[in-house]
Amino acid sequence: MSSSITPTETLKFTDVRPNLSRLLNRVFRREQRVVITKSGIPVAALVSIDDLERLNKLDAEWERGFEILDQIGAAFADQTPEEVEREVGKAVEEARARMRAERRATAGQ
Repeated sequence: MSSSITPTETLKFTDVRPNLSRLLNRVFRREQRVVITKSGIPVAALVSIDDLERLNKLDAEWERGFEILDQIGAAFADQTPEEVEREVGKAVEEARARMRAERRATAGQ
């Protein structure tokens, strides 16, 4: 099984500048990624366009997940934490009861 993880090299900005063309070619061919540091602090990275597109998709999915959480929060905005906890407890118990009933029905077949 071959590894699909692109190796990452960490370089100082002063080392990147004179080698930028070579590094860009290696990144383009997906042979490596480059983390660029200034004063020992990682500040940027050179990655392929495919990596960037994948990162942008992941960011969009992450944001959609938070939008859902915001919607859920808004739906319970007028309830106290205790009321929310009671409602969650009821929903969990209902789901467990449904699952038990499904298991019993499946076992009886």
